[in-house]
Amino acid sequence: MARLTTTLMVTSALLATAACTKKRPQVLPPAPGATVTAPGPSADSVRPGSRADFERSVVSNTVNFALDQYDIDPRAREILDSQSQWLARYPNVPITLEGHADERGTREYNLALGDRRANATKNYLAARGVNPARISTISYGKERPIALGSDEASWAQNRRAVTIVVN
Repeated sequence: MARLTTTLMVTSALLATAACTKKRPQVLPPAPGATVTAPGPSADSVRPGSRADFERSVVSNTVNFALDQYDIDPRAREILDSQSQWLARYPNVPITLEGHADERGTREYNLALGDRRANATKNYLAARGVNPARISTISYGKERPIALGSDEASWAQNRRAVTIVVN
């Protein structure tokens, strides 16, 4: 009986020890100081008609504006013409136009200015043949800056309309 008890105790101890051992990961982390480059999306992995395809195919997804302005200048026309060409290839892809302003001005003024910028962009795209029913607009005013500085360079980046492919 003592031999059976000893055998059971040794077996239990071995099982408990085996259950606590760590399994070696299949992929080891890089050595300290080693640089790791994550594979980016290849040309083959981008789905046609997707947001990634849009951003890869157009001049830019962002149109910038002058201070207190919402008119489409020649640079904005170039950007929006490339967007309208892409949108013509994918007529069922909906988009959202986001209007933004810099931090100066009241919240209400900046929301209204962002709305005018988004709608000016929408009107230009519609004039280029994009169905306005597939375009929604939203104004964020000064609530979503991309540049956080309080200088002219930062403000210029924040005065914008951004085209977002919704899918």
